[in-house]
Amino acid sequence: MRIGELSRRTGVSVPTIKFYVREGLLPAGELTSPNQASYGEAHVQRLRLIRALLDVGGLSVAGIREVIVAVEDSERPVHKVLGAATVRMVPRYEREPGDGVREARKRVAELIAARGWRTHADNPAAEALAMALATIEEVGHGDFLEVLDVYAEAAERVARADLDYVAHHVEREEVVESAVVGTVLGDAIFSAMRRLAHVDASDRVFGGRTT
Repeated sequence: MRIGELSRRTGVSVPTIKFYVREGLLPAGELTSPNQASYGEAHVQRLRLIRALLDVGGLSVAGIREVIVAVEDSERPVHKVLGAATVRMVPRYEREPGDGVREARKRVAELIAARGWRTHADNPAAEALAMALATIEEVGHGDFLEVLDVYAEAAERVARADLDYVAHHVEREEVVESAVVGTVLGDAIFSAMRRLAHVDASDRVFGGRTT
């Protein structure tokens, strides 16, 4: 297909496609004449991956380039490819490591060990969790952490469901795209469902009570 058709099929403008080629995110088309190139289904799939990483995952062009390198490394395990993509979607926090943060990091490390999770305490997601735990202590709701294990159990179930979905895809690029979209949109879906469940639980627990 010509670049115009590639643009129509993917919704990506021709100048943007050319930009992705220049930046090394998208392979160049096969030249059929001095000023014409042909593109195939692999280009369609790659553009969809780029848009998922950019629009849904919020990655930078440099971050996408790193993911593309991981995808194209056939020796790298799929687990590592997924890590290269999803770790960049974890929020980063700039805070001084005071006593509260150090204690929260210790609690996260203990949680990881207790659950037997195959990860480590310096994972960006572990740091994000520590920042959240430290903050909830600071605002005077440390008792909320009593439900941490309940959250962990729910997270394990959701994570298994996510990866069961991802496992249905056999192509490496499809695996990464589904992981990125599933992670980001899955967060939005789970957050909305949690709020709906809150309304239901509130009515069941506090409905009819005035005090």
